[in-house]
Amino acid sequence: MAGDVFTPEQRSAIMRAVPGKNSSAELRVRSLLTRMGLRYRLHRGDLPGSPDVALGPRKVALFVHGCFWHGHDCARGARAPKTNAAYWTAKIGRNRARDIAAQTALVAKGWTPVIVWECELKDEPALQQRLETLLPRSLRLDP
Repeated sequence: MAGDVFTPEQRSAIMRAVPGKNSSAELRVRSLLTRMGLRYRLHRGDLPGSPDVALGPRKVALFVHGCFWHGHDCARGARAPKTNAAYWTAKIGRNRARDIAAQTALVAKGWTPVIVWECELKDEPALQQRLETLLPRSLRLDP
């Protein structure tokens, strides 16, 4: 990687350490959903994009996205890397394209994709309010 401060082996080790599943943000969202009385399944590989959380009865697929990795328009997501900028711009662009393709395929299968951004966890009551608005009461254990 031109312009990288790490060797390719070091960069590879760093990237391998980034969790693809069960990140702290994802665990916090799952905890919130459980407190809301919702039942769900994790990482359904049979659905496009393998959503982090799938609420099957109502066909809602929930993705927990890191703001930087998925190019969110918040301060953290809009931050441009200082080194190897071309690589990161292309990587985030590919992630966004993959996200859009997965969401489109989910909609085609009759599912509703919902994105929860990492930055939304800063205000958990507001996130809970948003999820209560999006998720039908009939999905909950205590309707």
